[in-house]
Amino acid sequence: MSLVYCIRTREKGKHLTFSEREELEEMVKQNNAAPKKEKLSQRKIAERMGVSPATISRELKRGKVVLLDTYLREVISYSAIVAQDDYDNKASAKGPHLKIGKNRRLADKIEECIIEEKYSPYATIEKLKDDSSYQETPISVRTLYNYIDQNLLLNVSKKDLPRKGKSSKRKYTRVTRRIKDITAKRIDDRPKEADGRDELGHWEMDCIESGRAKGRACLLVLVERMSRKTLIFKMRSQTQKEVKRQLDQLEKRIGTKRFGMVFKSITVDNGSEFLDWRNLEQSCVSSRGILRTQIYYCHPYHSWERGTNEQVNGHIRRFIPKGCAISKYSTKEILKIQEWLNTYPRKILNGKSARELLKEELRKCS
Repeated sequence: MSLVYCIRTREKGKHLTFSEREELEEMVKQNNAAPKKEKLSQRKIAERMGVSPATISRELKRGKVVLLDTYLREVISYSAIVAQDDYDNKASAKGPHLKIGKNRRLADKIEECIIEEKYSPYATIEKLKDDSSYQETPISVRTLYNYIDQNLLLNVSKKDLPRKGKSSKRKYTRVTRRIKDITAKRIDDRPKEADGRDELGHWEMDCIESGRAKGRACLLVLVERMSRKTLIFKMRSQTQKEVKRQLDQLEKRIGTKRFGMVFKSITVDNGSEFLDWRNLEQSCVSSRGILRTQIYYCHPYHSWERGTNEQVNGHIRRFIPKGCAISKYSTKEILKIQEWLNTYPRKILNGKSARELLKEELRKCS
């Protein structure tokens, strides 16, 4: 059975398919068996296949095989299977080379930052920017995320990331409830400087609890909205009395005047431990009724109104997972976590840590 040839047009840049290679193989076989005067040139074959002569030339080299005819003579022919295997093999190596493939020092330092120091990919890149290994092979944050997604780093996986590689799927529903004390100040009454993070001294406060049946110990976490400076205090229980005791101790340590300058406002949720706002605002040092700070309440079930607090709590949970007994963690360990948070490079601060930004702002004020 002979083939019926026709001139066809092909989409420019499109590669040959396996069926087209089989067609080319049959054409080459018939061409080898044809008399010399009837043999087709490569240009003619290309015209019938609807491709350029250069494509046919490369394709014949790709699938070149040596066969034996009936007289055991070697005949150069073409195999569609050989050509397709070669094409698939070369296609698997497409794309840019792995940038850190030859820079083992950088890969080791990235693994150390992410696994041991619990840094995010962004913080890791910011920390290593001045390192010689990074300057030898600079990579972007997106590239590092891609390496982790593709499991190209030996010891790092998505589970080592701050959010375990998961995106938030939570759907928020608006629930309206009233604070029992109608005289309490709402977040809507908060100064514009606090809302816009335009000045230092406006904080968010929250508690981190132990797991169920793991004791009453908890953490009191304060985060400054502008610089993200974090203070963590270990409390014996999650009560109004304990929260007030921690603020009282802090005021006695730094003085009422400085406390008022450092803690201009504190935004809290509607947890029972924060409902005694009058005593939290009242100075424990002065007996003249002087206020040491201003307490503002978020709307119920609006945790995003204290987004900085929630973000820091997520970082703390990397060191103290949910369900753990906080009573087992010493004050020294808590302070170590606090130090890590205050020296951690943050994307929202353009790669600076809370401590670095705080120093810059204080330098401007002086």
